Amino acid sequence: QVQLVESGGGLVQAGGSLRLSCASSGSLFSSNYMSWHRRAPGKQRELVATITRTGSTSYADSVKGRFTISRDTAKNTIYLQMNSLKPEDTAVYYCVADRDYRLNWGQGTQVTVSS
Repeated sequence: QVQLVESGGGLVQAGGSLRLSCASSGSLFSSNYMSWHRRAPGKQRELVATITRTGSTSYADSVKGRFTISRDTAKNTIYLQMNSLKPEDTAVYYCVADRDYRLNWGQGTQVTVSS
């Protein structure tokens, strides 16, 4: 089991930026992938971005060109750089990782974008 601790959420104006962090217990290479998911009020959970063990990344169409997922393997930490934020980005953001054939979820961090 991997422990995931998210931070960096908060309130930001539309057009602003925010960087989320997800600290993982142990090496990032123990996971095949790590992802950011989000859930907005009244909406279904959405996969936002993924980074694999090899460093490959993928994004939801709704955030392409605005969000960047990255990692610092020395710090066992995954980041989500969020630029050009829109009110529709308002959601609880969760860090997700696989470990020993199981999915693990962080506690979530609230991101609120005001207009």
